[in-house]
Amino acid sequence: MKTMAETISRSIFKAYDIRGIVDKTLTEEVCEKVGMALGTLAQKKNVSHICVGRDGRLSGPRLQAALMKGIRKAGVGVYDIGAVPTPVLYFSTVYLKTGSGVAVTGSHNPPDYNGLKMMLADETLYGPAIQHIYEMIVNNELCTAEKEGPYEQVDVVPAYMEKILSDVKLSRPIKAVVDAGNGIAGPLAVDLLTRLGVEVQGLFTNVDGHFPNHHPDPSKLENLEDLKKVLREGDAEIGIAYDGDGDRLGVVTKDGEVIFPDRQAMLFAGDILAHKPGAVIVHDVKCTRNIRPYVESRGGVCVMSRTGHSLIKAKMKEVNADFAGEMSGHIFFHDRWPGFDDGVYASTRLLEILTRSADANAPLKALPNAVSTPELQIPTEEGENVKLVERLKENAKFDDAQDIITIDGIRVEWKDGFALARPSNTTPVVVLRFEADTPEALARIQDRFKEEILKVAPDAKLPF
Repeated sequence: MKTMAETISRSIFKAYDIRGIVDKTLTEEVCEKVGMALGTLAQKKNVSHICVGRDGRLSGPRLQAALMKGIRKAGVGVYDIGAVPTPVLYFSTVYLKTGSGVAVTGSHNPPDYNGLKMMLADETLYGPAIQHIYEMIVNNELCTAEKEGPYEQVDVVPAYMEKILSDVKLSRPIKAVVDAGNGIAGPLAVDLLTRLGVEVQGLFTNVDGHFPNHHPDPSKLENLEDLKKVLREGDAEIGIAYDGDGDRLGVVTKDGEVIFPDRQAMLFAGDILAHKPGAVIVHDVKCTRNIRPYVESRGGVCVMSRTGHSLIKAKMKEVNADFAGEMSGHIFFHDRWPGFDDGVYASTRLLEILTRSADANAPLKALPNAVSTPELQIPTEEGENVKLVERLKENAKFDDAQDIITIDGIRVEWKDGFALARPSNTTPVVVLRFEADTPEALARIQDRFKEEILKVAPDAKLPF
């Protein structure tokens, strides 16, 4: 008989969540064991109930059932929130005062994947806390209670929608195209925006775990082509896209320009600072250099964080931030909202700002811009991505640079641009990003970075 260490793959215990291929690395048995581990930890932290929800993936119902079974085996109660966007699950942990919840979601991964995003006692689990769950399972440090925890189905969607409808006010009617990519956010977002006063033109807003049209990941430009086409051919003023579980936002202007999340962050930060001078704004290392002068010129405090939604939340708590933006599209409001990443709520705040202008696209076009690359990747063997970046940090010479930031990989700042290399926490790649004031400066910075990378990794397969 196989031991638990032989039947459970450590590879699914990632930096920010648990994620694997359904029925291969992520099974019902694994979900039940994770549930027992979470229940055991909940007992120690005096948490009586854990909220559990799921996205629209086909495997969601049975994996959620297995997870809830495990939690209840450990004697902890479950609030079953049902099929909802991940942010609604986060909202339920505030609304039901548990501070604890699990979203069964594969986010933007292919259809055969699923995963678990977890929070316990008001802390989002990441890094060592997720590895500790693995250790608890393989060492059989799991509590089995004499009496299983209670179970209750709770519909928090009406409370979630009412909270937003009472908070966000549009200045005029507006027509928007909403592309949900057949993810879980579609029906809720259409209903909410319509009630807010938006004329919604829906695109792939029915939930379909096969994702038959395009992948629900607005950070990939090819997934925004349908949205651009409808904007070009119709009379809508703005395009909005959500990812598979609704915690990330994509924005496209009427003329097809993608407003990347670091520029969205400037728009939101400026709006908050207009009402709250001195507000603390957090952004991750991948964001534009323009964000700091933009925030500081408006009386704000700018704080750079490591990348990753869990790490951003921890940084926000540490510095008591009012807002955070991450280049991947996670947007966190903590001024009029409880501080979790919510693509749907962020889209309502976007529309609130845009409807103050006769031309909805004018505030977006006015945002500072730069010449930049999308996220580029150097493929490596498992674990080699971390070593490559460490060698770069230790050996590279950037005597011509103004600043070198090493909180997450290495970000080298010049007077006219920056280069970033950081090891991905989820896949064996080195993530690269470049930005500059001009195309010529961008080319120079890329050449300079290439030179130093090839010194420490001569065989690196560079994507530029």
